[in-house]
Amino acid sequence: MKSIHDVIIRPIVTERSMAGAADRKYTFAVNKKANKHDIAAAVEALFGVKVEKVNTMNVRGKKKRLSYGRPEGTTAAWKKAIVQVTEDSKTIEFFDSLM
Repeated sequence: MKSIHDVIIRPIVTERSMAGAADRKYTFAVNKKANKHDIAAAVEALFGVKVEKVNTMNVRGKKKRLSYGRPEGTTAAWKKAIVQVTEDSKTIEFFDSLM
C-alpha cells in the first residue's frame, strides 16, 4: 500500500462496534486490497497503540431498488477490519470520546 492513510478509510461507529470498543476492539472500513499486516501497521502508526489481532471481512454490496420503475442497483462492496489492541496498550481516543 502507498501510505497509512490509504489503508484506513474511516472508523465504523455503530452500537455493536461501540460495544466492542469496551473490550479494546475497534472497527474500521479499510481498503479492499489491504491485508492484515498493512492494517495492523497503519493502526499502530496512526493511533500509537500496539495491535494484538486483526480480523477482516469483505462486505457485499446490498441490492437497492430505485423508485418509479427504475432498475435495481447495488451499493458498493467494501472491506471491514476489527482490530484488537493489547491490554497494556493505550486506548484509541476517537472511540473514547464517543462513548
